[in-house]
Amino acid sequence: MAFQVRIRQWEEPVAVEPGQTILEAALAQGVAYPHGCRSGNCGACKSRLHGGEIELAPYSEYALTEAERRSGLILACRAVPWSDADIAWLDTDELIVHPQRRLKCRVAGLEQATHDIRIVRLEILSGGPFSFSAGQYAQVKFAGLPARDYSMANRPDQLVTDQPGLEFHIRQLGGGTASVYAAKQLKLGDPVSVDGPFGTSYLRALHTGPILAIAGGSGLAPIKSIVETALAQGMAQPIRLYFGVRDERDLYGEPEMAALEAAHPNFCFIPVLSTPVLSEGGDSTARRTGFVHLAVAADLDDIDGMKAYLAGPPPMVEAAAALLAERGMRREDIHADAFYTEAEKAALGAAG
Repeated sequence: MAFQVRIRQWEEPVAVEPGQTILEAALAQGVAYPHGCRSGNCGACKSRLHGGEIELAPYSEYALTEAERRSGLILACRAVPWSDADIAWLDTDELIVHPQRRLKCRVAGLEQATHDIRIVRLEILSGGPFSFSAGQYAQVKFAGLPARDYSMANRPDQLVTDQPGLEFHIRQLGGGTASVYAAKQLKLGDPVSVDGPFGTSYLRALHTGPILAIAGGSGLAPIKSIVETALAQGMAQPIRLYFGVRDERDLYGEPEMAALEAAHPNFCFIPVLSTPVLSEGGDSTARRTGFVHLAVAADLDDIDGMKAYLAGPPPMVEAAAALLAERGMRREDIHADAFYTEAEKAALGAAG
């Protein structure tokens, strides 16, 4: 027997079948429920439980802290009701919901950005119109392989102006079937399907305070979209982008960032190398070195009115988010997208 779940932002109750999560049922019944990863890792579907009994499947403490859980917050994507329930998703600033589309595309461009990151550009053939906010991601599917989440790297307005199509930065992962295929076998003209958009770590265009952006590896993709969109829209507040990678060979996008710096005095790009390979003579690099969040900590003296956008490997994102919270930044001003691999998601579930 299905349980009836009242969602306070929705007129009709949602019927949730036994074993089904509230988010699964809500989406199936047409509710525009805010969500992202659907696996308990991002916190985008965080909600308040006002009544009823629910069980939470395993989730990341980054997405929902123990203190938040004790205060009555839940993750709709992990919440299985054991009775009728009453919940409400958390209202966020500038909530934007784009129509979800299933696009048929073809590969229109391929570029090797680093030794393990390939830029894939897609032409949209059908399924549009497609709209998204800078910082969001889509589920991309190659040649019958399982769909994987990749962030859009282009500005949303470029879909209808000078560069039609979508841009993704795909990092080859050891054991990652889809990423290896994209790195080794994907070729021009190949068909690709794209579902989306998803995610709530998008640019808040009404924000007028300083912007802090921190990217690690291929996390530059959504951060690039956010920064370029902010500047293109004339956002004049200080915008600082820290880009953390291991070594020189992992850096990419510098010419584009330098061009943005030259055109926009309010923008600053700071690459940081965590483990630079030095020359045989032991010469040191002229770059900033160390963990990227520590470089931010060394520079950050005033976070008043600031919003932060973080994307990349989970350890980096979690360390940066913790640093900003310690410095007094409100959690709602930290918009984070941790790039969990499928193996990491599985391990998280097993650990729970």
